Amino acid sequence: MADRSLRGMRLGAQSLQSEEGVVFSPRINARYRSDDGDIFEVTFAEDAEIPETWTSPKSGKEGVLLSDDGTPVQSAAHESKAPRTHWDMLLERRTRAELEQLLEERLQYLRARRGKQQTIAS
Repeated sequence: MADRSLRGMRLGAQSLQSEEGVVFSPRINARYRSDDGDIFEVTFAEDAEIPETWTSPKSGKEGVLLSDDGTPVQSAAHESKAPRTHWDMLLERRTRAELEQLLEERLQYLRARRGKQQTIAS
């Protein structure tokens, strides 16, 4: 067994694939400028939604998307709905008077239970 050796290529050293006949997807370059004036480019797929901010791979600072003429792109201000809280959803199902009545009933139940436990423990 020692006189035979496995022959082959080193793993990861060379690829057996070529780029012949490969068609890459269409791409676009987006330019960003950070606060310190550093301009960098990021490549995106042509149909991708380009974010308005991107972190620079060199400096780690956040950059703002630039338009073709070099001015920062103004974000389209869209109105966002305020998130509904648990309280809002509760008020959709019950009135405030009903909630106060339920609270009073539960408090009476807990007070009665606490009174029974105190007599048993004594």
